[in-house]
Amino acid sequence: MAVRHAFAPDDGAAAAAPRSSLPPAEPVPSGDDSRVIATNIPARLDDLRWSGFHTRVVLALGITWVLDGLEVTLAGALSGALKASPTLQFSNLDVGLANSAYLAGAVLGALGFGWLTDRIGRRKLFFITLALYLTATAATALSWSVGSYALFRFLTGAGIGGEYTAINSTIQELVPARYRGWTDLLINGSFWLGAAIGAGSAIVLLDPELTGPDLGWRLAYATGACLGLIVLVMRMWIPESPRWLMIHGHPDEAHKIVADIERDVTGHDREERAKELPKIKLRMRDHTPLREVARTLLVSYRQRSLVGLTLMVAQAFFYNAIFFTFALVLTDFYGIKADQVGWYILPFAAGNFLGPLLLGRLFDTLGRRTMITLTYGVSGILLALTGYLFSIGVLNAQTQTAAWMVIFFFASPAASAAYLTVSENFPLEVRALAIALFYAIGTGIGGVAGPALFGALLDTGSRTSVFAGYLFGALLMVVAAAVAFRYAVAAERKSLESVARPLAVME
Repeated sequence: MAVRHAFAPDDGAAAAAPRSSLPPAEPVPSGDDSRVIATNIPARLDDLRWSGFHTRVVLALGITWVLDGLEVTLAGALSGALKASPTLQFSNLDVGLANSAYLAGAVLGALGFGWLTDRIGRRKLFFITLALYLTATAATALSWSVGSYALFRFLTGAGIGGEYTAINSTIQELVPARYRGWTDLLINGSFWLGAAIGAGSAIVLLDPELTGPDLGWRLAYATGACLGLIVLVMRMWIPESPRWLMIHGHPDEAHKIVADIERDVTGHDREERAKELPKIKLRMRDHTPLREVARTLLVSYRQRSLVGLTLMVAQAFFYNAIFFTFALVLTDFYGIKADQVGWYILPFAAGNFLGPLLLGRLFDTLGRRTMITLTYGVSGILLALTGYLFSIGVLNAQTQTAAWMVIFFFASPAASAAYLTVSENFPLEVRALAIALFYAIGTGIGGVAGPALFGALLDTGSRTSVFAGYLFGALLMVVAAAVAFRYAVAAERKSLESVARPLAVME
């Protein structure tokens, strides 16, 4: 009878291969198969302390979420301006459908680019998806009709969706295990720095004394395109994932990158230290067939797949339904002018960023299961309570914003933890596509439907109808908390290879 190692995954996936005495990335004879190597690259990456290199990775990757936060915030904050635009003349339903188009683009972009990310590498996709984002965002500023606006938002979403897969994969594969949870949450939480920039831009650009009704929102989207140019330069800092390279037939390049990172971190060569670290034996491959991807996700890791899907659907509906209609609630129910909405988004964004910043380290200490359960459960309960207070009319614009700020202090790390879960719980060969699939399904079910549904509920003018939508979102979060409490994997401070053994590992 096989004995499971103490660090083997809960659902039966095998642990990392045992230590070998062979040097890093050296081909191991296996009959006539020269594509078998023994490597300690994963252990070398996890053995590093935090350094300037890792800080640069956080900055260069986190700014993508800044872009996404900018885009989503502009879409919400500019909804009033789009309705007032003499060119577009949006209705609430048009606003909801355009936002759903953005999310639909993100879904399809994640799927297509996620597949490419696992085949051609993380770094190449950085530049392809960024180019698409820049072009589509600039085009959005030139929209001449509801249809053209929705099309350009769709393409912008496709670029951002592709970024999710490549970047979450890279975060996991470059950051040492003991920092992985907090780093992932902080990078995903940087979305809200973009939200603050978007809110500030909206305050200035929607000021009727500075811009006309059809110019301010166009300049706001141009701001996003300009920020994207900064990202292009910062991306030069990030190397290809050595873990991806070693499996896909480039062990020498992977070894060189790791050696460069080690010298950057420590200031000297660490080859002697490397000899003491455990190695794994891998059979290199060019790609992973889709049938093997399907078998891995639906059979070998079925339980983890259900957990990831539940977390993604819940947070996608919760976030997108509420945030995309944030401005409409303020304007329609509290009488806030469209050009003043940005002032309310700023404290909301602050709560969302402080959540991952202050709670993120607990995901590496108290553990994934405890913190995911806590953040999802508290978010759902608070939304239900706040929704009830909204429905009986006891809140004003200020107290409503304060309540949302508290709710999303917990909901923000919860949402980031969904990406953390699906990006560390599956083997490297299918990681990017797994992220894409769960993001696509979760966003398709919860995110695309949410803004359109809430747009329709707001059009009724009934607080009770809107409360029903809030209650449904709260229920999804509580169910997700229960699923996480029962089935989430305790991946904190463990190497990726022990959490989910690579498919290429040889016994």
